[in-house]
Amino acid sequence: MQDANRKVLLLLDNAPSHVVRDLPLTNVQVFLFPANTTSKIQPMDAGIIAAFKRRYRRFQLQDAIDRDEQQKADIYKVDQLIAMKWAKAAWNDISSETIANCFKHTGLFERETQKNEVGSEEQDIKNELKDAINQLPISRPMSVHELINPEEEQQVAHEEISDEDLIKLSSSQDQEEEEDGEVMDENPPMSTKEKLNVLHSCISFLDLSNPNHVIAHKVLRNIQFEIRTIEKKQTTLDRYFCKEY
Repeated sequence: MQDANRKVLLLLDNAPSHVVRDLPLTNVQVFLFPANTTSKIQPMDAGIIAAFKRRYRRFQLQDAIDRDEQQKADIYKVDQLIAMKWAKAAWNDISSETIANCFKHTGLFERETQKNEVGSEEQDIKNELKDAINQLPISRPMSVHELINPEEEQQVAHEEISDEDLIKLSSSQDQEEEEDGEVMDENPPMSTKEKLNVLHSCISFLDLSNPNHVIAHKVLRNIQFEIRTIEKKQTTLDRYFCKEY
């Protein structure tokens, strides 16, 4: 940043982990929010976190519906790797316009004319979540707001944990992982041929007179191309040691 002559303003709330004393910062200026103002002027709390959670929950509910159709015992079960991929995809799906819009809502900056596209996009995701909740076998479904803001998240924030508590927590997690490891993987890795067959079945279902299906057709064809390209690039140890020089 110094070479590019970039200057950054870092906004932080008063969480115990945000310790910035005696840091040799040159191009970064740290501004700490006053106590008890996070919910009012913290940009992350002004909609960015909510936008991320809506997108993550969309992945979760879509997967739960799939598992319910497959008659799985636990339709909400998901391993850590898949959850991490959902989190990455959810964050990458948030547009810069959405983030800028959330900054404007704090009142820290001058408000400009707002684009309706941002609000419309978030409302579309809320509608998708509502539809997904209604598709699940739930007798008394919660609202989208309750799904995004579970009550337990509001109880304690930034609670300091002692070393002893960390050791106990780590031990219990290790034990759970060992128990989970004894269960066979419900979804073993698919071979390249199996992946291509599934994609072919999906493509054959599409109706190219439907504009939405045309978009899906292009996406599925691109995935097919990527899989075939990766397969061609993969090599065996025999080929590696038998290179011609």
